[in-house]
Amino acid sequence: MKTELKYQSGFGNHFESEAIKGALPKEQNSPRNAPLGLYAEQLSGSAFTRPRDENRKIWFYRIRPSVVQGEFKPVSPSSWNTVGPCHPPSPNQLRWNPFPEPTSKVDFIQSWVTLARNGSVETRSGVAIHIYAANQSMEGTYISNSDGELLIVPEKGSLIVRTECGELIVEPSEIVCIPRGMKFHVCLDGSWARGYICENFGEVFRIPTLGLIGANGLADPRHFLTPHASFEDKKGSFRLLVRFQGTLFESSTDRSPLDVVAWHGNYVPYKYDLRLFQPVNTVRLDHPDPSIFTVLTSPGLLPGQANCDFVIFPPRWMVAQNTFRPPYFHRNIMSEFMGLVKGQYDAKQKGFLPGGGSLHNCMAPHGPDADTTEKAMKTQNDPSYIDNTLAFMFESCYPYQVTQAGMTSPSLQKDYLNCWSNLKVYFSSKS
Repeated sequence: MKTELKYQSGFGNHFESEAIKGALPKEQNSPRNAPLGLYAEQLSGSAFTRPRDENRKIWFYRIRPSVVQGEFKPVSPSSWNTVGPCHPPSPNQLRWNPFPEPTSKVDFIQSWVTLARNGSVETRSGVAIHIYAANQSMEGTYISNSDGELLIVPEKGSLIVRTECGELIVEPSEIVCIPRGMKFHVCLDGSWARGYICENFGEVFRIPTLGLIGANGLADPRHFLTPHASFEDKKGSFRLLVRFQGTLFESSTDRSPLDVVAWHGNYVPYKYDLRLFQPVNTVRLDHPDPSIFTVLTSPGLLPGQANCDFVIFPPRWMVAQNTFRPPYFHRNIMSEFMGLVKGQYDAKQKGFLPGGGSLHNCMAPHGPDADTTEKAMKTQNDPSYIDNTLAFMFESCYPYQVTQAGMTSPSLQKDYLNCWSNLKVYFSSKS
């Protein structure tokens, strides 16, 4: 039975929540004696001097401050790889089959496999892309990531994400975002779970400005949900992990770090149901740019050039007339990692499966496979509805480097390029 939780709605809002009435100070943020004998602690997700509308922070009122912890020591290297050497860069198009269900016990963090990355954790730019496939909850283990925020896209199995702000339950076709530096752990709501993670080292994700689209369309701020305060007042032996500059560290603590009784601020975890996205599409000619399907964006250094855009391709009507309706063949300056949550992507007839992924780097040519192309060229352009599908893209202005784990994975398709090999030549010099 799915637990019913209370959520607060809105994106970028200043929220406040208390698990016990009277736990939240009303007159100042850090009184000498906070209510109920709690400690005041602030988590800042931006520089103190950022403009007010870009400033991200949250005040916690907790049983014990975070500073009480054991000494951190490095954890043995894993397949979570965001620094150090990668496989030599290649302009080749790449695609992976779904990663299999694990055969040994691994929790959410232990199961990560980094496929590709760009930018740098040191300069706070770029992203890393991971696949998780877990069959065990993080019992007694908690983590915070000092390197970046985590955008999690479940494909199979629901996740129970417990954070310092409270609990979020996330199922396939939903996403959850955990801010940089926030402690959390993940439990499974089923036997195993699989999905995708974008670890964002750059500017925090936000909903895009709508510009000429106007006031409505794409993701509605009120559909973003953040949790109500809930806390763990537990003593025992707990493991606390911290990701810092590409290395995973661990320490021990004798109390649960999720001991926040009340909080207020705008630096919060949130979930969003992708089924509520309002697509904006062409109603006459030609296939539109994928940017009109942007759910969240992390701005880059140049205006209009994203550190990372999270773009989805949901169910929608296709009505363009006398038009090649699948995504056209193209090369572009952005680099694209695609994943599939369910169904079939309209540009691929086979080989691109839920739980798998594809990578088309900067200027690498790509587009629909030969079978899709042939069908699209011969089909009448009657209005049609693309149903039971949800694909997405992590698009970045920085080229992706593929990790050694990504290049040596048994899931890597050796014959991906063959999907275009039988494209026919129709050219004739006679009009």
